[in-house]
Amino acid sequence: MAEPPRERPAAQTEPDPGRARDIAQWRKQLLRVQRISWRDLAATLGPVILISTLAIAATMHFIRPAPPRTLTMAGGPESSNFFRTAERYREILARNGIELRVVPTNGSVDNLERLIDNGSGIDLALVQAGVKVEGDTSRLISLGNMFRQPIMVFYRSARPLARLSDFAGKRINIGSPGTGTRQLALALLRANGIEPGGDTPLLDLGGDAARRALLDRQVDVIFMSGDSVGVSTLRELLHTDEVRLFDFVQGDAYQRRFRYLDKLLLPAGTFDLGENLPAQALTLLAPSVELLAHRDLHPALSDLLVEAAHEVHGPGSLLQNPGEYPNPKQNEYPIGNEAARYYKSGKGIAYRYLPFWLASLVSRAAVILVPILVVLVPGLRYAPNLYGWRINSRIYKHYGELMTLERAALQPMTPEQRSALLARLNDIEKTIINVKIPGAFADQLYVLRRHIRFVRDNLASNPADGATGVPGAAVDD
Repeated sequence: MAEPPRERPAAQTEPDPGRARDIAQWRKQLLRVQRISWRDLAATLGPVILISTLAIAATMHFIRPAPPRTLTMAGGPESSNFFRTAERYREILARNGIELRVVPTNGSVDNLERLIDNGSGIDLALVQAGVKVEGDTSRLISLGNMFRQPIMVFYRSARPLARLSDFAGKRINIGSPGTGTRQLALALLRANGIEPGGDTPLLDLGGDAARRALLDRQVDVIFMSGDSVGVSTLRELLHTDEVRLFDFVQGDAYQRRFRYLDKLLLPAGTFDLGENLPAQALTLLAPSVELLAHRDLHPALSDLLVEAAHEVHGPGSLLQNPGEYPNPKQNEYPIGNEAARYYKSGKGIAYRYLPFWLASLVSRAAVILVPILVVLVPGLRYAPNLYGWRINSRIYKHYGELMTLERAALQPMTPEQRSALLARLNDIEKTIINVKIPGAFADQLYVLRRHIRFVRDNLASNPADGATGVPGAAVDD
């Protein structure tokens, strides 16, 4: 039986080289139709990003870094009210993660000298108003008046004395060097004609040594800072025979002559109601004590220090009313901008509701957000419109020449003129075809080509004998 004929394998067709080239060329042309024009995108976003970067960099230049975690404060003698006050500040700042190192000193003069000394490492100091030292104090600011420091003059006499000039020839203790008490005592005595080196001996005992010297009759007059004198010391001195507390009956005159002094009325019985000490109302003079710092003190620390001062001094004392201190009254040093803002409007919003360090971070971040919200966000918002305008401008720029050709089509022309216009029209269309346009804007490109065809039809229908051509029907856009 004859075998069935076997099927021959189909002949393998050779690939058509021409077709492969066409496919490759078509793919190449397809790649030219981009989804995004990176050049136009860069030209659109570049200026926005550059301006935003410059704005953020400028903001970062002026924004303060995170506040330091350590401050050093000149505190006065260890037994003084200055030192006790600084210790209370230290406890409050410690609750917010700030370490305040309190350095013992001789007093206000020493505090101010250390504060203006760049190599001392002192950041803060309590300084009595009216204290003068040699050196540049222009870079210092005040965080406000913290409390009142009355000057108390105890003297031994059988009868009350009304003027400081009555102390001429007596042994007067004006306080130890480096203290504000000594400097103020010298100023008051000079105003009454008592000068150092004259007939009146001026001694420099301090603290408890001055008290003992008066009780032991080694001195006749002692100048003491009121807030540094304990109630027990006041009672002891006022109970001593012939020891009196000086009454500044010329208080108004002193206040006018020394602008940094306040007149303080001390009611009878202030120190002891049962024994009525003092026995009658007295007038004292009291300079304020300022908290001074360098101008470059971090704003967040300025707020924290003023807040601590409110906690320490706000409740008041025997010598000041509640809420009277601290206050922004300016004496010789300008109130810092941040401190003035705090006295006017209180703590910032972030510091009211967040822990100190988190609030500091949020405040600095908020400043950086300003150029982002003002420059970057609006720029990015309008970037799509600007990007589209750049793409469309490459299409729309041909409409001016196309309108010129259309107006020429309405005029009589020779065949050579018509051929030249048609050739120019073909060049425009060729240019448009070769323009790289993202696919999203292709509709505008094809609308332009329909308009080119419309103008071409008008040119083709223009008779060569010079008759006015009639334009064809309008193309639906």
